[in-house]
Amino acid sequence: MNKHLKIFLVIFLCSSSSLAYEITLMRIFSISMWYHFAFMIISIAMLGIGASGTALSLYPKLKNLSHLGTYSLLLGIGISLSYLISNQIPFDPVKLSWSKTEILYIAIYYIILSLPFFFMGMIITTALSSLSEKSGFLYGADLLGAGTGSLAALCIMTLTGPDTSVLIISSIALTAAVLICRKIQRILSFILILITISLIFLRPSYINLRMSPYKGLQTAMTYTGAEHIKTYLSPYSRIDTFKSPAVRFAPGISLRYLDVLPEQIGISIDGGEITAVTRYDDKASLTFLKYLPSSLPYEITMTPIKTEGIAGSSVQTGNPQDVLILDPKGGLQNLVAEYYGSVNIEKIENNPLLIKVINEDLNTFSGGIYSRNIWSGLGRSRLKSTDKRFDIIDIPMMGTAPSGSFGISEDFRFTAEAFSEYLCHLKPDGLLSINLFILPPPRIELRILTTAVMAMEKLGIKDIERHVAAIRSWGSICILLKRSPFTMHEIEGIKRFSKNLRFDLIHYPGIHEEETNLYVRMKTNDYFHAFKNIIHPETRNNFINNYLFNINPASDDKPFFHYYLKLKNIREIYTIMGGKWQYFIEEGYILPAVFVQIIFLSSIMIILPAIKYNKGNGKVKVKKNNNPGLKLLPYFAFIGIGFMFVEVSIIQEIILPIEIPSYAAATVITAILISSGIGSLLSYRIYPLRSPVITAAVSVLIILYTIFLPYISGIISPHLFTVKIIIILFILMPLGFLMGIPFPAGLEILSKKNQSLIPWAWAINGSLSVLAPILTIILAMAVGFKLVLWIGALTYAIAFLIMKRFLKQTTETLY
Repeated sequence: MNKHLKIFLVIFLCSSSSLAYEITLMRIFSISMWYHFAFMIISIAMLGIGASGTALSLYPKLKNLSHLGTYSLLLGIGISLSYLISNQIPFDPVKLSWSKTEILYIAIYYIILSLPFFFMGMIITTALSSLSEKSGFLYGADLLGAGTGSLAALCIMTLTGPDTSVLIISSIALTAAVLICRKIQRILSFILILITISLIFLRPSYINLRMSPYKGLQTAMTYTGAEHIKTYLSPYSRIDTFKSPAVRFAPGISLRYLDVLPEQIGISIDGGEITAVTRYDDKASLTFLKYLPSSLPYEITMTPIKTEGIAGSSVQTGNPQDVLILDPKGGLQNLVAEYYGSVNIEKIENNPLLIKVINEDLNTFSGGIYSRNIWSGLGRSRLKSTDKRFDIIDIPMMGTAPSGSFGISEDFRFTAEAFSEYLCHLKPDGLLSINLFILPPPRIELRILTTAVMAMEKLGIKDIERHVAAIRSWGSICILLKRSPFTMHEIEGIKRFSKNLRFDLIHYPGIHEEETNLYVRMKTNDYFHAFKNIIHPETRNNFINNYLFNINPASDDKPFFHYYLKLKNIREIYTIMGGKWQYFIEEGYILPAVFVQIIFLSSIMIILPAIKYNKGNGKVKVKKNNNPGLKLLPYFAFIGIGFMFVEVSIIQEIILPIEIPSYAAATVITAILISSGIGSLLSYRIYPLRSPVITAAVSVLIILYTIFLPYISGIISPHLFTVKIIIILFILMPLGFLMGIPFPAGLEILSKKNQSLIPWAWAINGSLSVLAPILTIILAMAVGFKLVLWIGALTYAIAFLIMKRFLKQTTETLY
């Protein structure tokens, strides 16, 4: 086999295994800990890759093509070992509030998990340094491999769990080692592949994924009589079914209900979010549903003939005919709708695996709640493709147990644009019902209200006070919204229902404070005053600005519904939360702390080569101005930042039409990396593509995407899943194609000035790429993803200007 082709295949296989491992680690962290820790993996990966450039800058003898086999072997070993070792580390984010040892564990995580990515960086940097004239060819192999690895990770995790997937991915890197290693290393690689395959089949206990004992599933299993039933896996979700006293719960049920609840089977999603399926034998077994706050919309839409009994009327007509339940999870609200005689109940669940689990294994137990009128996907996307109107749109924003662990995650279900879609699909007197747990201090329910009010005003609804109602129990809240004003009959129904079941009124049109805070009394009547201030436009902005937490409306451009921190109020929030940092960890506020750590580590990786060169150990001294090669290094920093800004921001935009975040990420990563790889390969063959003008063209194209992508996203949303994937792949290819050219083109130019600077350029590019994913989210929370894309365009424009100035100052021919 041709030497260069063999190197191409080795880079392709190693890059593929590295990115597949990165994606698999994100799933592992989502299950073992929480989503916001999974996000750390991106930076850990880039940290390892960037560190390789620093290492080769400090120790030039390591960048020898004869070492590629060793690096490939170490990558294969590192993938499996880093997982197995990290899986034994007893790190738990919950313990951070009382144990300083956990900080040490985070550092160990960084070191161990970054090692495989370090060896991947050594492979590509060594190849680029030794064969800089073939930068486009080699970098193309890297990008094509990474894009393929993104798809490979999903395919592998479709067949098996993320823990076993790691071993399969490790074998891919070991296969690359077989291709290029010397005889002894080749034999060792074969032996390691056989060992890895045997571990896949034998599955010793130390391979099994360790889960935090503080996650919902683990906590539920500590109850006496708890029994784990089955585990289900997909590339985007892990679902466990179990029995436990912890799931025998009816959210916010009235204290006037004294009977036994029906049997329930618990369901956990990624070990954290807990919901339950209730046994459905006959209607009589579901009497407890009348005592739930979430029954309020069904009670008030029924026309009473005779009023008696605890919860309202005993003889009723006018049942809500058309009901839509968004993300019903275990189906409790579906049972409520059936109990009240709703004729047509439609369900849209965003987790396809959950639908499969209930239909296949719990269909009889649940009374077939998911056997009809059930669709998977994002509710707002399906609504956009239909003109159907509903009497009730029910959003059960809860499981069977409250959870305060949200993290800095994007949620497009609860943005102003989403609420506009919900409200537009109500019948003239239809109700939008949102149910959620009370998690003090109040913030979730207040953001729901500010976001809904923003949507209502955009729809031209005036006098918002007449279109909102809310009640609370000891543990949950039900908020009702209407496009038309609440009628006197509905208001009387709300008051009667609350009084009979001892629920507290929060708001209805014309409410007086003395009617509130009567049954589950609080020291201060915060809910009444908060709703009043938010609903009335003259007090709204002042209240939101002065409130302890960030309760500004969420939008598609800033979809961080679960982010409530105000930096200026950290001290006060810390005091209110009992003087513990656990609150900040649970809700994802570790991200800024990780960002500070990454800045420190990235700075070290960039500065160390500078110190070496400044001392004259390298071929260039930083203080001298006679080497223009140094002036090109910022170029690699800006394209590194720009690439990640664009990639992460576009992923957020694509989540809406694709509907499943993991598939959206895989689609975007695959499209951009593979098309970038093609661009890099063609630039190696086609001289004009290496022109600096391409970098400026990337900047212009990004701006065009910020304008047209939202419209395209809305157009493709109604199409079939496969069709959407194909359309998005083709839409993103032009941008990806151009984005793959500036880096190898810059390396080729740099190599003609000083080849020894290539590892340093790689370190700078990688280090800035470490910062970019986290910086993207932090900026998006402040200014929105659209502006982040514009900043990405600006970074490419600056890179173009740096290159143009560099070429102007250069007198010798570069191409």
